[in-house]
Amino acid sequence: MSDAENRRPLASRDTGWAQGVARRIAKTSVTPNQISMFSMVFAALAGASFFLAGSAEGGGRLAALLAGGLCTQARLLCNLFDGMVAIEAGKKEPDGAFWNEFPDRVADMLILVGLGYGVGEPALGWAAAGFAVLTAYVRELGRACGQPADFSGPMAKPHRMAAVTIAAALTLFEPLWNGHNEVLTAALWIIAIGAAVTALRRSWRLVARLRG
Repeated sequence: MSDAENRRPLASRDTGWAQGVARRIAKTSVTPNQISMFSMVFAALAGASFFLAGSAEGGGRLAALLAGGLCTQARLLCNLFDGMVAIEAGKKEPDGAFWNEFPDRVADMLILVGLGYGVGEPALGWAAAGFAVLTAYVRELGRACGQPADFSGPMAKPHRMAAVTIAAALTLFEPLWNGHNEVLTAALWIIAIGAAVTALRRSWRLVARLRG
């Protein structure tokens, strides 16, 4: 199958701003693999920020939540531009397939586990991370079986990161009801359950395709 057939469908990839940024990056010495590596750096910063936000108060908590949300989105931007620079700009590397997948799994764990420890629910964070990795495993298992990549939800990677970012933003308003970490905890539950459902759905779809 071609690279295009196995790429996650993203509307942002066709926007003028994304194509312009990708062209500018392609003119530099930055490689797609390096962009993928940076996604782990941003994920580590996001996870650390959410961990610190869990016990922080006042301005420190505000700064940590904002940093966590921004770094989560920066991780997604890296995921966007590594593929665009590799394929659209023709800078694909021999080991690109590894760097396209491995950093994503690490990034998911760093963000979700950091969030889990931050809200005092480490087991929930690990569960969300585990199910997130499982969704990708089923997708890649399908490709190994000769089937097209299945990016279906309800809690695929963009949905998980959107849930984290939205939860971080809503958490800023918790002082209005004297809350603390309830929104982030709820987001982790939604991600964990949603990712489990996604893994099961993709598995069901894969088995149906294999059966013809």
